[in-house]
Amino acid sequence: MTGSPTVLRREWFADQLLRPVMIMAATVATGVGIFTQDVHFRPLTTGLFFLVALFAVVSFLPWDRIPRRAQTLLASGYAVSSAVLLPLAPHTFAPMFAYLAAVVAGIKLASRTTAIGIAILDAVCCAVAVAVIGAVTPAADGWPWWLALSVGLPVLLGIARRDRRDALFNAERAASEARRAAASESREAALLERTRIARELHDVLGHSLTGIALQLDMADALGTKGRDAEAGDAVRRARSLAVDGIGRMRQAVHELREDALPLEKTLAALCAGEAVPFEVEGSAGPLGGGVAHTLVRAAQEALTNAAKYAPGAGRAMELVFSPETVTLVVTNGPAGGRPAPDTGGGMGLVGMRERATALGGSARAGPAPDGGWTVEVRLPRAE
Repeated sequence: MTGSPTVLRREWFADQLLRPVMIMAATVATGVGIFTQDVHFRPLTTGLFFLVALFAVVSFLPWDRIPRRAQTLLASGYAVSSAVLLPLAPHTFAPMFAYLAAVVAGIKLASRTTAIGIAILDAVCCAVAVAVIGAVTPAADGWPWWLALSVGLPVLLGIARRDRRDALFNAERAASEARRAAASESREAALLERTRIARELHDVLGHSLTGIALQLDMADALGTKGRDAEAGDAVRRARSLAVDGIGRMRQAVHELREDALPLEKTLAALCAGEAVPFEVEGSAGPLGGGVAHTLVRAAQEALTNAAKYAPGAGRAMELVFSPETVTLVVTNGPAGGRPAPDTGGGMGLVGMRERATALGGSARAGPAPDGGWTVEVRLPRAE
């Protein structure tokens, strides 16, 4: 059972147009038959017909706002009046209303017990009325009392109809809630992706700008000492870092979209560009989303900090794969010169820890036994 718009439109057409038109046509035909054919006790039959027709019209209206007790009284009145009308005009369409009353009880009443009780009342009243009319007019050709008991059976059709309508409504409501939930998840995912892209670009820019600032500081220092050629080299390296930063920004955006960063190759290229030894231990394999990006940004931050705070010191990088985790270790020796001034580049260790924690891992940094510095980021291979 599905709550598709096509099925719902078909149900609406049947309930709101087709069924009322057919019943109204039958009502008109019954009225014509009552006034043109022989019926029992014409004044009583005519009055009952108008009463039954009124109940039939009321049955088209929505009963949701009617109190439960009033619904029961309406369904009972429809059943009793139509049951009594059946033997009074047996050769017209009047018997149809006794069956319709049972159907209406099944459709309109929320309580199945009440609907079945009214159907039984309909059948019993019809059987009694048939028996009474048969006794009063024994020569008349009427219904047998046992056949009159069948008028209550259509209540099962009414109950099935109500169950189908409720199922369609619940399915449509569930589908609507699912659509709203999917839209909400999509919006949340978009916000998370925007935040992620912003952080990646922040780190790339921080790394590049820090390197540029270091080279420009060096060029300024060399220029004041009259070493113009070396100062020019530093300026050219700063320009190269700027161009490289633009390329890395584009690469970061591409990798965020494709989510397919080759970790070992990227780190190897990063180390080769800065003449840093790089080693891989263990077997590489698939990584969870965001793991490779986080390790690359951590490597860039660690190398930049090493060059910034320990200029001239040797640096090294190691990537270790285990069955459950992947670990990045960046080390540098003791400072060989005066540390560069703090330019406020990347997010530093705080940013590393936040990223690692978000992925279920850890990040730490501290002094090494030889007087240098060690940065270690450990992440699970799958989120």
